[in-house]
Amino acid sequence: MSTQNFTLPDVGEGLTEAEIVAWKVAPGDTVAINDVLCEIETAKSLVELPSPHAGVVGELLAEEGTTVEVGTPIITFVTDVRDDAGPGVVATAEAPAPEEGGGSVLVGYGNGGGATSRRKRPAERPVRSSVGVIAKPPIRKLARDLGVDLTTVTPTGADGEVTRDDVVKHASQASVFRNIETPEWGTVREETVPAPQTAPTGLARGIVAPRPSAADDDRTESIPVKGVRKATSSAMVQSAYSAPHVTVWKEIDATRTMELVKRLKASPDYADIKVSPLLIMARAVIWAVRRTPMVNAAWIDTEAGAEIAVRHYVNLGIAAATPRGLLVPNIKDAQDLSMKDLARALNRLTLTAREGKTPPADQQGGTITITNIGVFGMDAGTPIINPGEAGIVAMGTISQKPWVVDGEVRPRWVTTVAGSFDHRVIDGDGMSRFIADVASILEEPALLVD
Repeated sequence: MSTQNFTLPDVGEGLTEAEIVAWKVAPGDTVAINDVLCEIETAKSLVELPSPHAGVVGELLAEEGTTVEVGTPIITFVTDVRDDAGPGVVATAEAPAPEEGGGSVLVGYGNGGGATSRRKRPAERPVRSSVGVIAKPPIRKLARDLGVDLTTVTPTGADGEVTRDDVVKHASQASVFRNIETPEWGTVREETVPAPQTAPTGLARGIVAPRPSAADDDRTESIPVKGVRKATSSAMVQSAYSAPHVTVWKEIDATRTMELVKRLKASPDYADIKVSPLLIMARAVIWAVRRTPMVNAAWIDTEAGAEIAVRHYVNLGIAAATPRGLLVPNIKDAQDLSMKDLARALNRLTLTAREGKTPPADQQGGTITITNIGVFGMDAGTPIINPGEAGIVAMGTISQKPWVVDGEVRPRWVTTVAGSFDHRVIDGDGMSRFIADVASILEEPALLVD
C-alpha cells in the first residue's frame, strides 16, 4: 500500500490559485479515473476537478472555502501498485506524467506531451428525487446555483423532466420579486477569515490598526475578497484610474422597440428563441459602431509612445450578473450575425454565464460592452469601461411614462441610454453622435433594414 498526493493543477487559464468550493468525496471513498473530486473556483470560472487516479481517498488536505496555490497538495490517495492486488484492494491508474518544468494538469486537458487515453463516463440519466422531481445532475446544480426549488418548477421535458430552460425561466420570474422581502439577520453575528500573509501598506510601516471593540465585533462581518470579486475589483480600479471617463445619456421613446419585440415573440421563426429589448439594443450598438468606429477602439501604450487601435469588428460584451459575481463574456464577430443568430448567441451567453460555465476565452478580446441595468429597475447609471475597451453602454428600465407626441401627451414606453467613454480615444462630438444613433434605432428599429 502507498499514499500519493494530488496537487492543485493548472486548469489552463494562466492563473496561479483557486478556491476549493465543495468536496465531492470523503476519506475512505473509492474513486475511479475522472470521478469528480471537488469543485474549484478561479477568477474566471467554476471547474469540476476530475481524479487522475483510481484508488481510495486518504485525506482531504484543504478545507472548503480556502484558496490554495497551483501545485499545493489538496488530497491524498491510498493505492496499491502491485500486480497481484488482492480482493478489496484498488490498483492505481496513473495520469500521464507532466512535461519537465510543468505541474499537474486536468485530466483530458493534456500537457502538450502527446495524446492521452481517457475513460468515458456513463451518460448522465435523469435522477428522480424523493419528492418525485425528474432532472439531470447538471440541471440540479444549475437550480442550486440560481436558488431555485425544483419542486416549484413546472417541467416541460419528456416524461415530466425538468429542463434547463424550465429552471432559467423560473429563476428569471422569481428574480422580479426577490428583493421585495427583507432578509432576516443570520444567527451567526460575525465571521472571521484568515489574515492575508502580506501586511497592508499601513501596517508594513508600523502603523497599528485599532482593534474593534466587542460591540463592533458583534455588528461586523468580514467577507474575503477572492475569485470573481477579486478580479472584478482589480479591473475596475485599473479602468477608473487609467482611462478618463466621460458619461452622456439620453431619454428615449422606445415604444416601437417594444412593438417589434412583441412581434418577434409571436413569430414562428423565433418560437425557440428568447427575445427581449436587449436584442434590439445589441443590434443598435453594432449599427452605431459602424457609423462611429472610434467607440470600438482601444488606447494602447507602447515603448515608442501610445497608439489607438481601431477594430473593424465587434466582439460585443454583455455584462452579466451571475451567482459567482459580475462577468463580461462577449459575442465574437457580432457584426456578422443576423437578428436571429444574434438572439441565439445572447441566449447561449446568458445561460452559460448563469451556470458559471463561461470559458476564459469568452471573457477576452471584447471591443465594446452593454450593461442592462434595467433588469434591476434602474433608470440610468454611469458605468465603468471594461479594460481594453473605449466605451460601455448602459440600458435603463423600460416603463410607461407620459410623453409628448405631435403636441399631445400620451403613454409611451420610455427608457434612458447612457454611455461612458475613454476621452483619450474619442471626443464629445463622437460620443454624443454614437448615443444619438443608438437612440434613433430604439425609437425606430426600421432603420436597421439597410
